[in-house]
Parts: sequence; structure tokens; C-alpha cells
Amino acid sequence: MLRITGALQKSAAFFFLSFTTGMASSRQDYIAPWWTYWLHNFPHLNFNFQAVDNTFKPEDASYQQSLIFLVCVSAVGLGLSLLVLSAYLTCLCCCRREEDEEVKRPDTCCVTWAAVITGLVICSAVGVGFYGNSETNDGVYQLTYSIYNANHTLGGIGSLVGNSLGSMQVGLKEHLERLDEIFSPRGDYTQTLRFMQQMANNIIQQLTAMPDTRKVQVDLAAIADKTSFIEYCRWLTYLLLLILDLVICLIACLGLAKQSRWMLAVILVCGVLTLIMSWASLGAGTATAVGTSDFCVSPDKFIVSQTKDSLSADIVHYYLYCSQSLPNPFQQSLTIFQRSLTTMQIQVQGLLQFSVAVFPTAEKDLRGIQGILNSSEFNLHQLTALLDCRSLHKDYLEALLGVCYDGVEGLLYLCLFSLLTACAFCALLCAVPRAWTLIAIRDRDYDDIDEEDPFNPSRRITPYNPNRAQVHSFCSYSSSMGSQTSLQPPLQATSSTPEYMNQSMLFERNPRYENVPLIGSGSPPPSYSPSMRTTYLSMTDAQIRHFGTDFQI
Repeated sequence: MLRITGALQKSAAFFFLSFTTGMASSRQDYIAPWWTYWLHNFPHLNFNFQAVDNTFKPEDASYQQSLIFLVCVSAVGLGLSLLVLSAYLTCLCCCRREEDEEVKRPDTCCVTWAAVITGLVICSAVGVGFYGNSETNDGVYQLTYSIYNANHTLGGIGSLVGNSLGSMQVGLKEHLERLDEIFSPRGDYTQTLRFMQQMANNIIQQLTAMPDTRKVQVDLAAIADKTSFIEYCRWLTYLLLLILDLVICLIACLGLAKQSRWMLAVILVCGVLTLIMSWASLGAGTATAVGTSDFCVSPDKFIVSQTKDSLSADIVHYYLYCSQSLPNPFQQSLTIFQRSLTTMQIQVQGLLQFSVAVFPTAEKDLRGIQGILNSSEFNLHQLTALLDCRSLHKDYLEALLGVCYDGVEGLLYLCLFSLLTACAFCALLCAVPRAWTLIAIRDRDYDDIDEEDPFNPSRRITPYNPNRAQVHSFCSYSSSMGSQTSLQPPLQATSSTPEYMNQSMLFERNPRYENVPLIGSGSPPPSYSPSMRTTYLSMTDAQIRHFGTDFQI
């Protein structure tokens, strides 16, 4: 009996020393970042414009109204933007000053600079948006990864407790019942079996007293799955919005550069839709960032309130803070478990040593009990490691760092992206009507060109006219110059009046040629382009004389 007591004291001291040595590591503290405090101090107002407590309480109706109120502020911003755009377009249509008809090249500097600046702002905003979307996704991924790790740890605890309970309640009980029949002639052996049954009941009692982690495991799994799905939808939505902004920016640059009506129409429609989506994403991102910051400022308080029905406060505080000053709530249960196992192993070892020679049929059941005790001891070591606060506390800290640092920071960048794109598209929509006006002025000046002007593009392709069959063109003349060198043009009457002053006399019978340039003068008329002037001056005297004969009366 003294030998058994000394062995129990030795094993208990060894177990306590090993367990407390594992707890000697220092705890990593969590400090919320400054931007979470900044967002946490945002005004929390309900629909009655009354201040609401900014403590994170997602189930409270007043707190929900405070977050929806932030979305309504973005909706008001969208309404003001659309109102300003409508007023601007109304003033532009009703109070537009008349353009000078003689201005052939209107000033496009304002539209050009608006397009350039808007394109740069949109490209910068898209870059910020890609970074924010990636940061938020990384933070939420770290959160879900930590939740899955914690869920795996809780699942391992539940599995070890369940296996140990099953072994003690079923396997050990069957072996003890058979041994009780075998050892019935010996009262001392049956007394030992009853003592072992008492130790097994102590183990069962301690394992049953441990909290049921299966309910917490199911809750964590549901939270992780739902969070992953929502994050995937959010990431995909922002990705499509970023791509849409880039496409609209490209179309805007091309439309304003080429002054294409259909591109401007596409910009006008898509710009309004993107403006609405930008303000909507700004409201949703702001509400999400503020709500997440409210949680990050005091996460321990929220978790304690959520787990008060399934876990005791000392267990929750043990894992949340993992401090040496806090006692291990499972220390007593694990110590009793270890002592009971050690006592049972000593008893089984004694029975194997003294009873097998008298009752050889008992050896199989004694070996079976020994195997159950060895597996239970192995489960005990694993259970001790899993119940240690360092594992779950590490997952808790990583989850907080992911959602409160990377997640909230990414949401702030996404809010900045939404704000920049909203302002940029407002400026772009204001520039589209001006570009449309420039296109109208260009088309009007193009329509004012004389149809008989030889430089009018519509005159480049004309139907065949037999009345003009005898009129030689520059090309026909130059191509047949070799065959006409033998022909001498008739002498023209000399006159003291310059030839270009007789234009009305030369063409009074055929007004068709009133816009045809005079040949033979020393310089072309002022309406000639530089290229035509070079061609004109490069002609030979023979070409001039021959071309002049075509218009003699």
C-alpha cells in the first residue's frame, strides 16, 4: 500500500511539473491598430439621429441601424452627385453660349486635360483597389484558416475524450466482468477488481465533466464556411468592378481622342452605372469597416458574451488571455485522470505477476486491460497538449491579426478606391457633353464646305459627266505629255491685264469652273494648301500653256 501511494505521488508530481513547464512561455498580447480606433469613434446614429453605443452587438437592432445609417450617407452622396450632374447638364443645354461660326478649330484643351486627369485618377484608383482587395482577401483568409485550425483542435479534443470514454465504459467493463467471474474464488483479487472499477469510474466522471466541444466545433465550422462564401462573393464583385472601371477608362480615352459619338454614348451610360456602383461600394465598405473595427477594439468581450451558454467564463478567459496568472481549468481533471490510470496500471501489473499462475485464463483479459490503459495514457498526453491554451490562443491571435490588420486596412483602401472613382467619373461625365458639343461643331463646319470645292472629300468621287470630257486633268495631261510634244499650242493674245483678274471673264459662260485655280500666274490663289502650292510651282511652262488652252473661249 505504501508502495502504491509513493508511486502515485511520484507520477502526480511528474505530471504537474511537465504541465506547468509547458505553460511557462510568455503570452503574446494583441493590440488593436490605430485605424480601428479611428473607425470605432465614427458617429453611431440610429434612424432617429440618436447616438448609439458603439460596442459590437450585431444582434442589437439599434446597432444595426447605426451601420445602415452609414450606407444611407453614401446614398445621399450618390443623390447629390446625380443632382449636380443633372444641374450641370441642364445649364449646359439651356444656357450654352453660341459658338462663333467662323471658328473652324474650337478649343479642346479643357476636354483633353479632363480626359487625361480623369484617366490618371481612375488608373491610380484601380491600383489602390487591387491592393485593397488583395489585402482584404488575405486578412479574411487568415481569419478562416485560423478558425479551421481551432475547429480541428476542438475536434481532436472531442475525439480523444470520446475514445477514452468508450474504452472505459465498454472495453474495460467487459474485461472486468469476465475477470470477476474468473477470480470469484479469491476475494482479494475481486477486491482489486472493484478498486480498478472505482478508478475507471473516476476517469469517466472527469471526462464527462469536460465541456462538450462538438457544439462549439459545429458553430466554428458554420462561421468559417459562411465567411469564406461571403468573402469570395465580395472579392469577385470588386474584381469585376475594377475591370469594368479599366474598360470604361480605356473607352473614354479612345472616345474623347477620336471624338466618336457611340463611344461617348457608351461612356455616358456605363459612367452613370459605375458612379452608382462606386457609391454603393463605398457605403458597404464603410459600414463593414466600422463594424469590424468595433469588434477589433474589444474582441474578448464579444466572445465571452457569445460563449457564455456553452462554456464557463474561466475556460474562455483561459484561452483568450493564456496568462500564467490564470489557473488551468482542466488541471484537476487531468491530474485525477493520470492518477487513476497509474493506479490501475500498478494493479494490473500485480495481478499479472501473482494471479496468472493460479488462473491462467485471466491473462488474456489482463493483457486487454493493460492495452486499454496504455492507449488511454497516450490519449491523455495528446489531450493535455490540445487542452493547452497556447494552441488555441495562437489561432485566436492570428485570426485577430488577419481581420483587424490586413482586413480592415484593405477595406480602407477599397473605400478610397470607391471615393476616387466616384469623383473621377463625375468629372468624366461632365466632360462628355463638352466633347459631344465639339463633335457637333466639327460636323457643322464640315457641312459648310462648298460642294463644288475640289478639296471637298465628297468631290473626290464624282459621276461621269460627258460635258467635261474635253477637260484635261493634271494626271491625264502628264501621262500623255510625251505624245503631245509635237503639238504646238496656239499663241495667246497678250494683254496688259493680269490673267488672274480676268477670271470672271474666262468663266462667265461656264460657272462650273469658277473654283478652278487660274493657270499661268506667278503664284496660286490664297486658298491653296501647301502641298498644292508645291505641285503648282513645279509645273513647267509647257504644262501651263497646255492647261491654259483647255479653258479658252
